[in-house]
Amino acid sequence: MSRATLDLWVGIFVTIGIAAILFLALKVGNLASVGSTPGYHLQAAFDNIGGLKLRAPVKAAGVVVGRVEQIRLDPQTYQAVVSMKIDRGFQFTKDTIASILTSGLLGEVYIGLDSGGDTKMLADGDRITKTQSAIVLEKLIGQFLFDKAAAGTAPTAGGPAPQPGAGSAAAGAAK
Repeated sequence: MSRATLDLWVGIFVTIGIAAILFLALKVGNLASVGSTPGYHLQAAFDNIGGLKLRAPVKAAGVVVGRVEQIRLDPQTYQAVVSMKIDRGFQFTKDTIASILTSGLLGEVYIGLDSGGDTKMLADGDRITKTQSAIVLEKLIGQFLFDKAAAGTAPTAGGPAPQPGAGSAAAGAAK
């Protein structure tokens, strides 16, 4: 094999390697689907969005149906307003519920859409009114610990607690 042929094969493999790294970088950054795919826009307001980020997936029954395009704070209600772009091939009813969910314990945060039974469909620019905010694990653990601490200091339901030494005096009198 001549030196020129060897250099050509090395160049081809290096090019393929760079293309593979670029492809993986775009997939990890959720940039592979960026483009002018046809779709319509929906909005939803949440009290807490947890770790939701731009370009996070919007899923229905585990299938990616769109992406988060914008997140902003409404200055009147102090809620996070999330704008989503839904692919044109998917239609959702007016009573759809939008929830912020997590894949696994520490996985990606996404918006899950659960369609209802209404016959009217959401159109471009509509707002999903039924939402469920993210569950923040730190708040949940803190509330659990606070409830346990409060339960430990509460008096028992059987009546007043026995006085220290009262049991030992009765035992001494029985002897």
